[in-house]
Amino acid sequence: MAERTKPSLQELIQKLRERLARPLPGAPAQWEMAPPYRRAWTERLSEELSRARAAAVLILLYPNGPDLAFPLTRRTFHVAYHKGQISLPGGACEPGESPAEAALRETEEELGPLDDPVELLGSLTPLFVPPSGFMVHPVIGCLPRRPIFRPAPIEVAEVLEATLSWLLDPRHQGEEEREVDGVRWRIPVFRLGDHTIWGATAMILAEFRAIVREVLASPT
Repeated sequence: MAERTKPSLQELIQKLRERLARPLPGAPAQWEMAPPYRRAWTERLSEELSRARAAAVLILLYPNGPDLAFPLTRRTFHVAYHKGQISLPGGACEPGESPAEAALRETEEELGPLDDPVELLGSLTPLFVPPSGFMVHPVIGCLPRRPIFRPAPIEVAEVLEATLSWLLDPRHQGEEEREVDGVRWRIPVFRLGDHTIWGATAMILAEFRAIVREVLASPT
C-alpha cells in the first residue's frame, strides 16, 4: 500500500477550513477531557445557562517549521477568572460584538498587536464554563508567519507555544489529582513542558484534536 502523503501546511489549512464548515464533533469530543465533577454540575447547568455571558477564545495557527503552532497563555493572578491557569487567548464579548471580533480583539489585548491580518477558518462548538458563567465560543484562525508576541503583563504571565504534533501525541495526555469544592478528583490533563492544561481549555483542545485527526486521516 502506498504511503499517504502528508499535506503541506497550506493544504492542511484549507482542509481545516473545509472541515470546520461541516458538522462538528461537539460534546463527545469535548468530554474526552472533561473533569468528572462536570457531570455532577448537570442539574444546575440549565439555570446557569440562561444567564451565561458570551465570550470567545482564539486558536491562532501559524507555521513552525513543518508544523503548525498556536499560543497558550499562563494567566496572572491579577485577572478576574482562572488565575494562574493555562488558557487560550480570549475574553468576554462586548455588546454588539461577534465571537470572532471578540477573539481577535482579546488576543491582541493579551499578546500585543499582530503584524499580519488573521485569516479566520471557522469555529468549534461553544462550551459553557460554570466557574465564570461564560459561554465560550472557540474561533480558529491562522497567520502566514509566526508573530512576535508582546504580552500584557497584567493579564499574561507567560506565553507558551503548542503545536499540532504535540496535541496529537498521546504521551502528552494524562491525569492529575486536583481539589475542587473540597473534593479531590482525578481529572484528564494535557501536559506541555512543566505545565498542565485542564478544564475548559483542555475540552476545547480535545474537539480541535478530533478535527485535526480527521483532516489528517482524509485522502489528500
